[in-house]
Amino acid sequence: MTRFLAITRTEMLILRRNRWLVVTTLIMVLFALALTFAGSAPTGTLGVDMLTVSVASMTTLSVYLAPLLALMISFDAIAGEADRGSLALVLSYPAGRGEVLLGKFTAQLMALGFAMTVGFGSAGAVAAWSGGAGADSLIALARLICTSVLLGAVFLTLGYLLSALAPSATAAAGMAAGLWLVFVVLYDLGLLGAVVMDQGGAFTQSVFPWVMVANPADAFRVWNIAASDGVALSSGMVGAARALPDWAAPASLLVWPVLGFAAARAAFRRVEP
Repeated sequence: MTRFLAITRTEMLILRRNRWLVVTTLIMVLFALALTFAGSAPTGTLGVDMLTVSVASMTTLSVYLAPLLALMISFDAIAGEADRGSLALVLSYPAGRGEVLLGKFTAQLMALGFAMTVGFGSAGAVAAWSGGAGADSLIALARLICTSVLLGAVFLTLGYLLSALAPSATAAAGMAAGLWLVFVVLYDLGLLGAVVMDQGGAFTQSVFPWVMVANPADAFRVWNIAASDGVALSSGMVGAARALPDWAAPASLLVWPVLGFAAARAAFRRVEP
């Protein structure tokens, strides 16, 4: 436990020195506030408070930004150390590779969690002050923050996996960009094409909801957007969500970080300093 905490503390100092904590928090605050003010117009038409609409807008932001920030932080966790020549020094410490990886993960997840909480919390406070907030919208905001941290955890572990497999930090950066594109953009386009070709058949009715929720980004959408009954923009996810049990989306977001970390640890064991 002492070794693990020492690595976590060191990684937090590195994040602070590199201004990652400040930059990620600033990005989240600026984008969340921008979407909050931009999305305030429909509140009167929809008959809901401003915080409800703001949470729906910030959900769309988080599904793109949380994975991107997580991959930007984690892609050079191993490959970068190898390029800088410091990996051998890190592995000479009296700590296992799993402890090293867990220390990095904890520190970087704490940084992401801080950025998400401050960013979404600030925007939520502004929305509540400007247009009111009900109990349901406050619960939706808390759910958004927690699930955004979980989504970030998924892509942190996937970033470690790429970093362990890549021959260099540059290659890891390219692989991380490709991974983000596949999970966040291309996956949904592929599913859309399959649904159009199926024309309401067995795939659309039975297989599509499960294939969709297998993607952590879509599981995040289902858990948040479909749960916001008061927002008309969520209607596109409601049909798929109703075909799934309530535990499907949470299970996907909880299982992915465990699988990703296990795969990253296995790949890290094969890396030679």
